[in-house]
Amino acid sequence: MIVKEEFLSKLRRYFSLNLYEVKIWTALLSRGVSTAGELSDIANVPRSRSYDVLDSLEKKGFVIMKLGKPIKYIAIPPKEVLERVKKNVKKDAEESVKRLEGLKDTNVIGELNSLHTQGVELVEPSDLSGSLRGRHNLYNHLELTIRNAEKTVTLVTTENGLVRKAESLKPVFEQLKKRGVKIRVAAPLGNKEAQKAADSLKGLAEVKNCKLRARFCVVDGKEVVFMVMDDADVHPTYDIGIWINTPFFANALEELFELAWKGMKVKA
Repeated sequence: MIVKEEFLSKLRRYFSLNLYEVKIWTALLSRGVSTAGELSDIANVPRSRSYDVLDSLEKKGFVIMKLGKPIKYIAIPPKEVLERVKKNVKKDAEESVKRLEGLKDTNVIGELNSLHTQGVELVEPSDLSGSLRGRHNLYNHLELTIRNAEKTVTLVTTENGLVRKAESLKPVFEQLKKRGVKIRVAAPLGNKEAQKAADSLKGLAEVKNCKLRARFCVVDGKEVVFMVMDDADVHPTYDIGIWINTPFFANALEELFELAWKGMKVKA
C-alpha cells in the first residue's frame, strides 16, 4: 500500500490523528478487515505499537474490533467516521465553552483581571502597541478594541473590508448603540455588495461614501488599529496591522478624518 505523505498530512490535520494512526487507518481501509500484525506490516508501523494505535482508533470510532481468534479489526466507512468526528468535535467544543462560561462564577477571572490591571499600571505608554499578523488575528483584536469603546468609533475601510466588517462587527455595533456610542464608517460604496453592507448597518452607524483608500479604526480618540497593506493585494494570511494606544496620534488622525468626513456623501 502506497499512500502519499501529503495525503497523510491532510488526514492528520482534518481528523486530529497522529502519524501512526493515519497509517494504520488507511492500511485498514485498503483491506477492510485485518489483524494488527498485518496492518503493522502494511503501514510500516512497529508491531509493538499497532495494538495501542488500534485501541486508540477504536475509542475514536474509526474501527471495530471483531470477536474471535486471531483478533481482527473492521474499517468503519469513511462517511460514518466523518459524522462521528463531527459529533465528537461539537461535543468537546460545547463542553469547553461550558467550562469557560463557568469561570464567570468563580474568582479566577477576578484574579486574572487584577493581575492585568497591576501589570498595565507598570507598563510605559509607549509599550502599549503591537503588530497583528493575519486577518483573523487582526479582526479579533479590532473587535476587542471596538467592543470596549465608551464614546466614539471611527472606521475607514475598503469596499471588501466593509462587507467583511458589516458581517463580523454588526453584533458589536448593536451593543455599542445601546450604550450610546457614536459610530462612523467611511468606505467606497462603488459596488452592490458594499452598498448592501452599508444598508445592513442602518440605525447602528452613520455610513458615508469616500474615495479615500485606507484601512484604520480610531476608538475613543485613544486607540488606533490600522492596516499597513491594501486588502486587494494581500492574502488574508499575510495581512498585517498595527495597534497603538496613543491619544496624541489618535486625536491627530481623528481631526484629519473630521476634515474629510465633512466632504463625504451620506449613504442614502
